[in-house]
Formats: sequence, structure tokens, C-alpha cells
Amino acid sequence: MSEKLKVGILGATGMVGQRYITLLADHPWFDVVLVAASPRSAGKTYGQAVAGRWKMEEDIPAKVKGLKVLDVNQVTEIAAQVDFVFSAVSMSKAEIRQIEEEYAKAEIPVVSNNSAHRWTPDVPMIVPEINPEHSEVIKYQRERLGTKRGFIAVKPNCSIQSYAPALTAWRKFEPTQVVATTYQAISGAGKTFKDAPEILNNVIPFISGEEEKSEKEPMKIWGYVDPQKKEIVPATAPVITSQCLRVAVLYGHTAAAFVNFKQKPSKEELIAALEAYSGVPQKLNLPSAPKQFIQYLTEDDRPQVRYDVNFEHGMGISIGRLRPDKIFDWKFIGLSHNTARGAAGGAILCAELLKAQGYISAK
Repeated sequence: MSEKLKVGILGATGMVGQRYITLLADHPWFDVVLVAASPRSAGKTYGQAVAGRWKMEEDIPAKVKGLKVLDVNQVTEIAAQVDFVFSAVSMSKAEIRQIEEEYAKAEIPVVSNNSAHRWTPDVPMIVPEINPEHSEVIKYQRERLGTKRGFIAVKPNCSIQSYAPALTAWRKFEPTQVVATTYQAISGAGKTFKDAPEILNNVIPFISGEEEKSEKEPMKIWGYVDPQKKEIVPATAPVITSQCLRVAVLYGHTAAAFVNFKQKPSKEELIAALEAYSGVPQKLNLPSAPKQFIQYLTEDDRPQVRYDVNFEHGMGISIGRLRPDKIFDWKFIGLSHNTARGAAGGAILCAELLKAQGYISAK
């Protein structure tokens, strides 16, 4: 690209917004020209707005540090300055749905990290390696919104990335039932150890809304675009049940999963399917795409957060401990980076895909 697209980040001062800032610092396609947040941060420089609450290991990029923070509600003013926005705002779901549609109707594509629009039938919820074709529903969404270039696309819940990619690689073996228990990092709640003393020496067996998301969101990802209904129709199998726990880990969601199949694949067939699985991002060599989407680790004590969470810069998925089970056919352990692949990084890869497909472009 000879000229980078101008990007705004909505909710730029929160933890996911901060991760967007660091991941986009040297992006070859996208240039962060605008940051927006709540009215209480508006008018400050970005450096002032995050003073004392910058949670990333990296320093604030110098270019962004001096940007003036705009009020996220100034839709018209913001829309005039950018080609598209990433959304990581912290509001009620109703408020998020409203403001993201306002940006879309102002002819600004919105790539959202939020859950508010994940079940809007004509909003694609994309994992680029799994369901890139779901972007086709955007034309129907634009019809509904009355827009020419504006639309909303979302990325799914961070925790499903630790097991849904493996199940996708195994779809040809027809998984029928899945139990997935996730052990989720505190950064998934926007916290570090400094502001989460409740997690020390503790496991919290409840994360609001997570189990419903874990059971339902893969079904939309595995669904299809119905041109008659002008929406995405979710898949009906496999049936997933889950439990979600918060654990004393900073980055990385681990899943302990059990699965039954209609077919009866061997261990060798399952591992081969994981290692061979690739998608459109790899074919297009998108900037944020991992070279290898899924790795299989043979050691008995892997994957581990300490060693494996940053596989492919946090954009790859690690699977291990695949073994027969006494009740289910197979069980395995999965690991994904929750703020790279699971949040900002996954949304950036989604935006790269939408750019490559022609849905996001310069004005």
C-alpha cells in the first residue's frame, strides 16, 4: 500500500484500546490518527488520559501520546477524520449498539471488540481463518442501514479461541458434543495484578456472561449466510456446554475440552488436521496473520502459558494433551492469547481481511 488508511480507536484509554495502540504502532496498512474515549478523558492528550493507568509492557508510541482525545460521542467530527474505526468502548450493550450504528450510518466501517452486536443477524462475527466468507452479509447490513460504505463487523469472545479453532479443523469428523472449561486470564477483565488483588491465591468460578458466549458464539461462526433471510444462520452442531473460571494469569486463556465425534478419527488424523489447517489470512499473507495458525505440542505438560502464549506473536493457537477419554471420544488442552488473538489482534486481522476483500478502503 502506498498510503495507509486513517484509523480511529474508540475506547482508546481502556486495556483493549491500549493494546490496539501498541499493535498498530508500526502497522504497514493502518495509521492511528485519532483516539476517542469517554467525556471525562476528552480534551486531554492521550498521554495525560492514561497517566497512571497505562497497562502495556511497551511504552506509549510517541505519535499517539500527543494526540488530543476526542469525545467518543462526537460521531460527525470523528467520522470526518478517519477511514474506519476500531471499537473498544466501555458502555452498556444498548449504548454500544446505538453508537456503533451511528458510526456505520456516518459511512464509517466499524470493527468492534465489543459483544453488543455479536448476535445482530446481519453483523458478521469473524475469525479470519475460520469464516472469512461471512463478510458477504455486509451487503445486506448496508441495505438495512441505508449505507454505501459504513457497516459493523465484530470479533468473537476471547475464550473460544482456545478451543474453537481445533474443533474447526476437526469439522470433517463431525463433532457432536463438546465440554469446554476455560481458565481465563485477568487481562480479560481489563485488569493487571496491581488492580486485581482478589485473584491472588484464588480461582473465581464465575465470569458474567462468559458461559453463554462460549456455548453460542461458535455456532454463529460455523453458520452460513442465507441470501433469502439476508442474515447469518447459526450451525446446530456440535452441542457445547462450558464452565468459565478466572485464574491468576495475566495473559492467556486455557481450555480443557472433551469432544465426541460422529466419525471415529484416530489420534494421528486429528493431529494431522490441526497442523494442516490454514486459512485465507495465510494465503493472502495478511500483515498480522500467523504463518502457522495451530500448533500441536507433544510434551505431556504443554501447552503452558509461560512458554506458549506468545506463539506467532500471540496470534497462533496451541493444542496439546490429545488423548482418549473414558466418557467422551477425545480430550485436549488448548491455549490462546486473550488480548492478541482474542481481542485487539484478532480485530486488526479482521480489518486486514476486510481491507483485502474490498469492504474497507480510503474515502
